[in-house]
Parts: sequence; structure tokens; C-alpha cells
Amino acid sequence: MIEHFFSDPKFLCRCRSGPLGPHLPDFASLLVRKGYTRYSGQGIIRILVQLNHWLAAKGLSLRELNEHQIEAFRKHRRKHLRSHHGERGTCRLLLHTLREAHLIGEAPDPARCDPVERLARRYADYLTQERDLSQTTIGHRLPVVREFLSGRSQSKKLRLDALQPGDLSRFVLQTVQERGRDHAQLVTTTLRSFLDFLYLEGRLKSPLRAAVPTVANWRHLDLPGFLEPRQVERLLQSCDRSNIGGRRDYAILLLLARLGLRAHEVRHLTLDDIKWASGEVLIRGKGGREDRLPLPSDVGRAMAAYLKEGRPPCSCRRVFVRLLAPYEGLTSSTIASVVERALGRAQICAPHKGAHLLRHSLATRMLRGGASLTQIGQILRHQRTDTTEIYARVDQKALRALAQPWPGGVQ
Repeated sequence: MIEHFFSDPKFLCRCRSGPLGPHLPDFASLLVRKGYTRYSGQGIIRILVQLNHWLAAKGLSLRELNEHQIEAFRKHRRKHLRSHHGERGTCRLLLHTLREAHLIGEAPDPARCDPVERLARRYADYLTQERDLSQTTIGHRLPVVREFLSGRSQSKKLRLDALQPGDLSRFVLQTVQERGRDHAQLVTTTLRSFLDFLYLEGRLKSPLRAAVPTVANWRHLDLPGFLEPRQVERLLQSCDRSNIGGRRDYAILLLLARLGLRAHEVRHLTLDDIKWASGEVLIRGKGGREDRLPLPSDVGRAMAAYLKEGRPPCSCRRVFVRLLAPYEGLTSSTIASVVERALGRAQICAPHKGAHLLRHSLATRMLRGGASLTQIGQILRHQRTDTTEIYARVDQKALRALAQPWPGGVQ
């Protein structure tokens, strides 16, 4: 399959020698399946041929290839070449592919020699097995734990026995100053949970969760940002559906605007979740919750147009994939950027620029149309009623009608 990218017999001969030689054809086939163009595939294979010759010159076998050897190769390459484009991603993909085929050993485990990582992983297991938290929630908490533990690490030892309430306050205050209130709330919640875990593990002599300062939660202070219906339509019309990217983004924006989906719900949508016969779509929400929602006709048409005339052929089962190889599912941040780019094209100045903007806009439109808070909560799939209550403050016209005259005030 290397012939798909190169036709020079001399170069093909070089590809077949060395430790990597027997496996380069299979790797080239993988690049084809992932949708790499001939040009981009050539750059990747050239890097691998250079790595192949470097291994041979060092007298290293394929089994000896690991992250340490890759780093040594990259240092060697930086001394002799100016361009390093695609180098890191290529080497990472190669190691992953070789490990899947059991041709090289497993990646070195940082937890073996790093006490911070070792304890962070035990905490992650605790959250999974004992607390039954989602991997998304755990993924948000672990960086906080690692940052906190890194400040307690001295000479490869964790000094948790000397932990004092003042240490917790200083860490939270530093977080508030550097990253703001929202992140501080995540930090305080994580710290309390982590301190409970340490106490259960016997790493603390007494529980310290009460020593974590409280961050004021002005949950209902600000009105949720939203767009007027005409602005939502302008946002949708900003997509150029004559090209692949426009068809994809239009379908994503419609899912956000018509169904009020969260970014991660759009991200995890698979081809099997669309029930064309019944006109439904399966949504995987927070906490492992699954809901079947009706698929509006305009959303269905947009998704069908993208799947038939925009989505590249690939093995990925996610509905929405990257425009360029490798064809993999989008991240939540990419979906948020779809909204941000559309706002820029439509020249709309919005209070927020993420995917939740359209979710708030749908709730506001429903409220103004006469829907009850209960109905809005059902559509948005809120697990708590107080999450929906914030939208009651959006319809200020209706609230003024409920307001009573101030005693003794102007009649």
C-alpha cells in the first residue's frame, strides 16, 4: 500500500529495509483508511523512513522502540532538519498502532515512579467504583488534584501528614485570583471530595473537608445569555451549505438550536443513535442518562444532507467527524467553536459564545411562547428543578406584571 503514496522504486526499496520495513505497508494502509491524502501521507511516511534508518544506525530492534527512543530520534532530527511538522503526531500514531498489534511493549506507566500520579489514579478509581461518577466529571477533577498534590511533593515524597487548613485556603485563594470564580467552585468541590478520600485511605488523621473555604455561589445572579429567534435564524443562515464544512456545521447548529442539546451530547451522537424509521434520536446525557427525542424534519434533512454529501467515508461511528484526516469524532470544544465562528459570520455580539447559548435561547423562546418550567425542564432533560427555575427570570415582562406596588409609593 506504500505504492499509493510513492512510485519511486529506490524509495520503495528503502521502505522495505530496517526494523520498521516489514510493517510500513500495513501502516500505509492505515493512513488510507483514516482518509489521509496522498500529499499528507507522503510526509508521514518520510518521517517513518527516517526513524527506520535511525533505528538501524543505532542497532536497535523494533521491540526496543518506545517513548524514550522516540524522544532521542526527535532530538536527532531537530539537529539536522528545520521542519518538524507532523512529527509528534506521526510518532504517537506509530507507537499506538504497533502496541495494538503487540509488536512493542506497553507504554511506560508514569504512576510507577510518580507518587502524585499514583495517588491521583487511586482517587480516580474511588470516584468510579465508590461514587459512580462519569468519566467526564472525573476528567475535570483530576487536574485539580494533580495541581494540589504537586505543591505537596518534595523529593518524590508526598507530605500529606503535615497538611494544615491554611494550606487549603492558600490553594483556593490562589485559584480564585488566577482563574476566576467558576474554576474556584470546581476546586473547592474537588478538594472536599479528595480530602474525604484521603481520610478513608488513612492518609489523614482527621477529616479536613470543613477547612476548605466556601466560594459564593451566585447561581441565579446573572440572567442566562440567549439570542432572539431572528438572531438564531441569522446564525443558521450564516452556514455555507454548498461545501462540506457548512453542511456539517449547519446540522450541528440545528441540533443545538432545535433540540437544546449540550456540546458533549452532540459530540457522542453515533450513526446508530439516529432512528430514521421512527423519526427519533437517542441522546446520551449526564450521568449515563439516555433519552429518545423526536427528530424535527428540518434537523433530519440537515443531518441526511451532511451524511450523504459531506461526511467522509471512515470507520468512525460518530456522526460528526473532522473535516481533515484523521477522520475522528469532534471534541466538545470543537463544537463550541462551531457556534463561535457562526456568531462571527452572522456579526452577532452575544454575551456567551459556547454551545449552551443556543440551549438557553431555546428555553427562553419556549418560556415566551407559554411553556411551563416543567415542560422546559423535560425538553432540556434537567435532573433538578432549580436548574430550570433560572429561566423564570428571563421573561422580565411577565415578572413585571406579577410585581406588587410598593406600599406608600407612586400610584
